[in-house]
Amino acid sequence: MNVIEYAKLILNSSNIEDKLLDPSIVTSYEGSTDDFEKLKDLMPARDAGISFSATQVKFPRRNTLHLNDRKALALHFFANHELLAIEMMAAALLYLPLDDSFSKRIRVGILQTIKDEQKHFKLYRSRMNDFSVDFGDFPVNDFFWRQMQKMKSIDEYLAVISLTFEAANLDFAKNYGNIFKSVGDDKTSKIMDIVYQDEISHVGFGVTWLNKWKEDKSLWQYYVDCLPDMLTPARSKGNIFDIEGRLKSGMGENFVHEVQNYRDEFTVTNRKEWNGK
Repeated sequence: MNVIEYAKLILNSSNIEDKLLDPSIVTSYEGSTDDFEKLKDLMPARDAGISFSATQVKFPRRNTLHLNDRKALALHFFANHELLAIEMMAAALLYLPLDDSFSKRIRVGILQTIKDEQKHFKLYRSRMNDFSVDFGDFPVNDFFWRQMQKMKSIDEYLAVISLTFEAANLDFAKNYGNIFKSVGDDKTSKIMDIVYQDEISHVGFGVTWLNKWKEDKSLWQYYVDCLPDMLTPARSKGNIFDIEGRLKSGMGENFVHEVQNYRDEFTVTNRKEWNGK
């Protein structure tokens, strides 16, 4: 299967099993991207049970995560983030323009990340099944997808996905892994550690390529310039701040320092329990 055909299958099929099809099926990395302007109106196909909903569901509080139903809800949130990531990566393959000199390497890297995200989704889904919950039993939101619709280039994509959302997941995966371990749930804690370790390489993928393209700018300035309106570096931090994982990804001490000390004026990134400190 051609890489473009594979991306179309993930985006256009409403069947979740198609979205989880292993990218090893891709045998050709050739193919032209489509017009990125189409992203503005594009929505990934999803069956009714897992379609985006306007219903707001609150993430469970930390002090409730000893309860199986609250664990299942948290895992459902995480699984939706993984599915969104798979769809967003497929959209990047299909719509964001690529220079021929590095298109194959970028596509191979994105496909490897899709494979990891599929693995994470399956781990989360299997664990929530242990608690008699399946994916689709709770409403799911489209926040991350709305950021995808703003992108026009592959460097913007890497800034948003790798250095923002996946960087934040270093914090979330480590923190919730520790929380689950503290309530005696080693199985879920181990899943969070698998995700954490994979995220280091995912962040590193973005760091590597943005460093290649930044020219005379610092990585920090280039990163900030690539972010779309209403999305700031504060979104790249979770409810703890994991310095170790960021340094392992290749960010560098100066970049990590800038992220750690960055503040914006948005309420969601200034919550007491989500300050990145």
